[in-house]
Amino acid sequence: MHFVLTLHSHLPWVLHHGRWPHGSDWLCEAATDTYLPLLEALDRLEREGTPSPLTIGVTPVLANQLGHPDFDYELEAFVAQRLEACDEAEWTLEATGETHLLPLAHYWRARLERLGRVLERTDGGITGALARHARAGRIELISSAATHGFLPLLRRPESVRLQLRLGRREHRRIFGLDPAGCWLPECAYRAGLEQVVRDAGFDFFFADAHMALAGRSLGLYGEHFAGGVRSADDEPRDVVSLRSPYRVYALHPEVGAPVAVFVRDPTSSRQVWSRHQGYPGDAAYLEFHKIRWPGGLKLWRVTDPRVDLGAKQPYDPNVARARAYRHAADFAAVLRTVRDTAAPLGGELIATPFDTELFGHWWYEGVDFLGDLYRALDDQTAVRPATAREHLVGGGEREAIELAEGSWGANGDFSMWMNPETEWTWTRLWSLEERFWRTAARERGADGRRRPALVQAARELLLAQASDWQFVISTGAAGDYAERRFRGHCDALAALLDAIDGGDAEAAARLADDYAQLDDCFPDPWPAVVDALGG
Repeated sequence: MHFVLTLHSHLPWVLHHGRWPHGSDWLCEAATDTYLPLLEALDRLEREGTPSPLTIGVTPVLANQLGHPDFDYELEAFVAQRLEACDEAEWTLEATGETHLLPLAHYWRARLERLGRVLERTDGGITGALARHARAGRIELISSAATHGFLPLLRRPESVRLQLRLGRREHRRIFGLDPAGCWLPECAYRAGLEQVVRDAGFDFFFADAHMALAGRSLGLYGEHFAGGVRSADDEPRDVVSLRSPYRVYALHPEVGAPVAVFVRDPTSSRQVWSRHQGYPGDAAYLEFHKIRWPGGLKLWRVTDPRVDLGAKQPYDPNVARARAYRHAADFAAVLRTVRDTAAPLGGELIATPFDTELFGHWWYEGVDFLGDLYRALDDQTAVRPATAREHLVGGGEREAIELAEGSWGANGDFSMWMNPETEWTWTRLWSLEERFWRTAARERGADGRRRPALVQAARELLLAQASDWQFVISTGAAGDYAERRFRGHCDALAALLDAIDGGDAEAAARLADDYAQLDDCFPDPWPAVVDALGG
């Protein structure tokens, strides 16, 4: 049986929008916590000769930032600040008598210096290093919607086409490879989306388990019950009698070949994802929430998920590293148990998709866990790791499915993105969508004088459509920031459309240049806009 481990990498556009806490520091923290350690682990597995057929998705908006010239400057400044924090911690801890924490300050310094050498060795930065591993067949790279737009709630079909078609084009431009797979943002699906996925050139995507188990659309507010899923006749259905998550299914668009759907395994995924039921909550692991101020160093371990931050004990990297090794071996055993249960029932694979940033950022030891997991799986034959595309090769005809509407968000529906606190964002976005696409249809053959404003208007539309803004508003963690960013992109789009409609091409171009100082993602999205208009 195959084991398909997939990591979904995404951050919204944060370059040129400040540093701390939600500007470029957000991106640089993800790079130093997750992306560079993951490259280091892949390089080490390569040197060992251990296969690591990992499927990695990188959203085009993230890839654009990682390849942006300003990212190098921001990352250098971020690392320098962290090294200064190590300096400050060393003399302060000495002065306050907290000498037992000094080895941890040394530990973080050595780690930062080592990751700097990893970056220096890469050809083409983080994206170039990932492309190298992909060309060698060690990993598979998949793409996503251009700015991670929440596709089921976009009003105009042209917007959905633009997100997916531009996403594929940008992936090819940045990585030099054609992606077979697509990560639907938030795993969000509604009926008919498979046609747009197929038209954009993608062969497969991923869905959460409840969407495949239901077998039919549950609607925007579908109800999920502990004992089953509501059926068409309003009677609970036993989920055990429904479709297995251990198979790949086929969605049949009206035109084109079927689109394959990988289903997330809830059993093994929970073991890795859950802080309360899974590995990340182990007492020996680094405590994410307790941070030394100033500087941002983390010096304490989980100790017990229930204890106050003040009672956290010092972190021991060696103990935590040994625990990650043990958990990787345990997870390999979990996969074998799942295989023993699923194989007699026709199971063909175990698919476990996660956010990439879980490993290294949220769960610091997670990257070590991944490396040890591939080593553990290399020593047995019951469960064989494979990329998504590798699993599909030679798979033959697959059972057709009517996938349920839903997402992998809270409640399994769209409510994390559409709710009383975010409804106003959609009202504004939908009106701007209508206006943009009317203008685009009128201006599709625009000459060079009007082109800069149209290009920037397309960028602002795409950035306003990012699912991140509604998600952050709904969680309440930084709602004012998300509102400000969303309003900013909408205001920019409205101003650009006003300038275009006003007929002053020079004034519109000057305005576009002003906005491009902040939002210069995607070199030229206008051909994709014209393509999306064509259907």
